[in-house]
Amino acid sequence: MASSQEKTPLGIKGKILFMEDEDFIRKTVSKILTQLGYEVELAREGDEAILCYKTAQTSLSPFDIIIMDLTIRNGMGGLETMSRLLEIDPEVKVILASGHIHDPVTINYKNYGFSGVITKPFEIEQLHELLTSVLNQVS
Repeated sequence: MASSQEKTPLGIKGKILFMEDEDFIRKTVSKILTQLGYEVELAREGDEAILCYKTAQTSLSPFDIIIMDLTIRNGMGGLETMSRLLEIDPEVKVILASGHIHDPVTINYKNYGFSGVITKPFEIEQLHELLTSVLNQVS
């Protein structure tokens, strides 16, 4: 029987948590991820994302990957959320999504614990390729 910490096996689409404060982007990307075959849960900001992550970990259905926006209005943003997630799970896989291509966090994403970065706006194929790459990374 699988332990609560095991991720979805390679070759099978995974479970994704998507954190984004803009409703339109959150709903649109959720539809795209679902069409690509992923199970998707949504969070508006960091506190909600952390709660979702902890709940999934204890429910025998952990997230395989998280995609999060760097800048969140009226809530915890991507950098602080990432720091807290690493305290919970040092092997968490997180893709940073940002429109701020010159931000030091975006440029040096690995230094902050992120597994990948995608700049907004992004193409569906870009997102799909990055997800496949990050999901297949060995922790």
